[in-house]
Amino acid sequence: MSDYSKLYDAIVIGDHRTAVEVTKAALEANVDPSELISKYMIPAMNEVGQRFACNEYFVPELHIAARAMKAALELITPKLAETGAKRIGRVVIGTVKGDLHDIGKNLVASMLEGAGFEVVDLGVDVPPEKFVQAAQEKPGTIVAMSALLTTTMLNMKNVIEALQQSGLRDKVRVMVGGAPITPQFAQQIGADGYGENATEAVDVARRLAAELGSVAATTS
Repeated sequence: MSDYSKLYDAIVIGDHRTAVEVTKAALEANVDPSELISKYMIPAMNEVGQRFACNEYFVPELHIAARAMKAALELITPKLAETGAKRIGRVVIGTVKGDLHDIGKNLVASMLEGAGFEVVDLGVDVPPEKFVQAAQEKPGTIVAMSALLTTTMLNMKNVIEALQQSGLRDKVRVMVGGAPITPQFAQQIGADGYGENATEAVDVARRLAAELGSVAATTS
């Protein structure tokens, strides 16, 4: 079997062209797509996250690594669907109503995909009812909200209230992030998790996915 460790290296350094080439070669050789994710892509994004935490990487490096990972993942995702491979969780993500900023949200979405999550990106200026509708489509969903403006951050609370009114609040987990958001604000509005940056958001999502899995196991 060929050595596909170049996929790991390409993602870590943000070489999206090589990431695509290696992924194509692997899929043409009938390599299990879930193996590419678990052996190369997730470890690569974990390494990127570690470098960011140690101040060896900064936001630009995160962006180019996420871009390389996403380019490879776009080739793998259809194959995953064909094989019925199971993702570690489902995240519905969007920037709340009134806010059109999406750079941070896009980075978090890419990092979550690279970590093995199914990600439904609702985009920007997302009203509460759209978050609710997306969360209703599949049990055990994580709702992730972003805001960059102090004037829109309160709309996160509106989404949580909408989830409560729809009877979904106990069936989902909510995480929030963005420049003006603090752990205290997240707690105040009733969110289950807060990520200060993209790598922390992945850790929070993993924890919340594990919680949802435990709840599902006890109720089934």
